[in-house]
Amino acid sequence: MLSWIFSTGANWVFSLASLMSFALGYLLGSIPFGLLLTKIAGTEDIRGIGSGNIGATNVLRTGRKGLAAATLLCDILKGTVAVLLARYFFWPEMGLVAGLGAFIGHLFPVWLKFKGGKGVATYIGILIGLAWPAAIAFCVVWLLVAWLARYSSLSALTASAMMPGILWWLNYPREALLFVLLTILVFIMHRANIARLIDGTETRIGNKAAAK
Repeated sequence: MLSWIFSTGANWVFSLASLMSFALGYLLGSIPFGLLLTKIAGTEDIRGIGSGNIGATNVLRTGRKGLAAATLLCDILKGTVAVLLARYFFWPEMGLVAGLGAFIGHLFPVWLKFKGGKGVATYIGILIGLAWPAAIAFCVVWLLVAWLARYSSLSALTASAMMPGILWWLNYPREALLFVLLTILVFIMHRANIARLIDGTETRIGNKAAAK
């Protein structure tokens, strides 16, 4: 009887910690830094230019490289901070839950009618919090593909596609499973980019982006 009570209590605590970790991650991930920073800077609403995306790539289309860099950094950090806070206040496993919450929050922020970014920067931030060697590998792959092909989207897609395998090879099995899901979501959010890559109309790095 006592073992059942303790087991039930432990499961309840675990479930509550999971819910709180996911909520924490979602709230942090849903902060639309690209939109906030451009509004503070007095630029036009980035949802009305370029792709309409709130990420750093679209912020760059305003011509404000500093704002784009700040957006990139903030979108990375919100993923990392979510993971680290959940691990600090609960236990290591909750970092995975908070990371998922941060990613979902970035893609589907409730404050913007669930229309957020494509997730690459936050993906990197979660990697930093959970398995920083894999984050380095992501950046190396991204830079290599960008140098060879000069497509930002292809670089992100290639690096993210490799991450589950790299995480598994680096002995991060639970993280690898999480990043299978995150990678699928990255590909879904980049479906328009994939279509343009296939038909040869995707904008190369260094060229001015098209409206879409």
